Amino acid sequence: MESLGEEPWDVVICGTGLQQSLLALALSRSKKRILHVDPNDYYGEFEAAFSLQEADSWAAGNGAVQGLNAKDDSATDESKKQSIFRNALAWTHPEAKEKGLSFPRAYSLALAPHIIHTCSKLLSQLVSSRAYRQVEFLAVGSFFVYDADAGDNGSKLARIPSSREDVFSTQSIPVKSKRSLMKFLKFVIDYDSEEQKPVWQGQEQKLLSEFLATEFKLDENLRKYILALTLTLDGRVKVIDGLATIHRHLTSMGLFGPGFCAVYPKWGGSSEIAQVACRAGAVGGGVYMLDTKADINDSKDDEITLKLSNDVSIRTTRLVTLQTKAAPDAPTISRLVAVVSSPLEALFEVVVEGAPTPAVAVVAFPGDSTSTTESSPIYALVHSSETGECPTGQSVIYLATLATPQSTTRLNSALDALLSTATPADAQKPTCLYKLSYEQSLSSREPSRVTRGKTSTFAFPSPSLSLAFDDGCLDAVQDAWKLVMGDDGPENEYMVFQDREGVGDDDEVYE
Repeated sequence: MESLGEEPWDVVICGTGLQQSLLALALSRSKKRILHVDPNDYYGEFEAAFSLQEADSWAAGNGAVQGLNAKDDSATDESKKQSIFRNALAWTHPEAKEKGLSFPRAYSLALAPHIIHTCSKLLSQLVSSRAYRQVEFLAVGSFFVYDADAGDNGSKLARIPSSREDVFSTQSIPVKSKRSLMKFLKFVIDYDSEEQKPVWQGQEQKLLSEFLATEFKLDENLRKYILALTLTLDGRVKVIDGLATIHRHLTSMGLFGPGFCAVYPKWGGSSEIAQVACRAGAVGGGVYMLDTKADINDSKDDEITLKLSNDVSIRTTRLVTLQTKAAPDAPTISRLVAVVSSPLEALFEVVVEGAPTPAVAVVAFPGDSTSTTESSPIYALVHSSETGECPTGQSVIYLATLATPQSTTRLNSALDALLSTATPADAQKPTCLYKLSYEQSLSSREPSRVTRGKTSTFAFPSPSLSLAFDDGCLDAVQDAWKLVMGDDGPENEYMVFQDREGVGDDDEVYE
């Protein structure tokens, strides 16, 4: 341990969240002296994936300020109010073992799951850096809209058509409505062209739902379909953002194969990517220390001194961290993770010939776009056991909506409705074996950078609340890379690596 402090480090990275880990990947061939520490004893930080036992411990440490952890002192209470995650509560069914709950490590529950569209810059960077071979990606299948007013359970889940073939084959949309929907899909594929821009320019800040009604005469049901594809948390997405999001969805369809537009990393989502990136950093010579906190002990113009929790002092000129406090009035979402005793096979059907069996399905419970957050949309990401997050014969459901005093109740109601609807009429309703509920907020959305003499500190923003991976966070990773590399890092070499010796195309891992 004493050798850690003998020579200064080119950079010290604190935390193994996705952004810090991608930075480690970007620096893995740089020959820089890198120390990567994390105060937690697990990888992933805000994007971690937990066993049931780890989830219970995490919930106890991130519980409600009053009630669950009422013995905490006022300073700790105030800190919890500012935390990115808070009000966590874990629940296990009283007869969980009898009803099928397996041992704790049979589960890997993601704190902040999101789908990754196939056109995402993240996937391109994983390919160009050769890290993709260590990640197994699974297909995200159908998107559904829940219709509470439908006459019977079987018709309450409507699959959203998102391609020309889908629109023509669906029986739930009248012929006239199909024409209107096809007109919109054709438009949005090319919406940013000089030919199509006049259709929406001048209406950029208008609600997408109004734009769809006035410009394309889409009825209420079709507008619900389109809004569901945006994964908008408040239901009030603007035209400029909504068109870009739908364009991303449609142009991602079929990019990696027929029948899907997005993927999900097996074994715990972004946490798996973070671990793969950290392994690349370690192979490149980086030193890793989990369960190790680093505090600034002294900061001068030419050097930053850090005191590790093992009492070792280290020196560096570049310090990279993560913002861990929620910004004032930051948006907050409520999350509910549920392990259920059914594979929910009806949600994972292959609907396009030649497509892989999906491991993730998306279900939207539409809100009222003219109302308040009390009726904001609810989204459920339903994961099969193929994700490696639960045993065979079970599923994990991740639900999210904007946080309100009633949001947890609403999430539980949506969960109950989904289980009832996705279960055949002649089958028993699945049992919820385990639940984890919590709130997630946001730090400032801009990286924090302070330069003093020869030293610099850089703090990434907390992860986005988006249910689809936000490529915008990758810009901050490249900014941090530039800070560490200085004049030694040509931009055209960023995340572009040759294969290491002994690794070839036969080592690809894609499913």
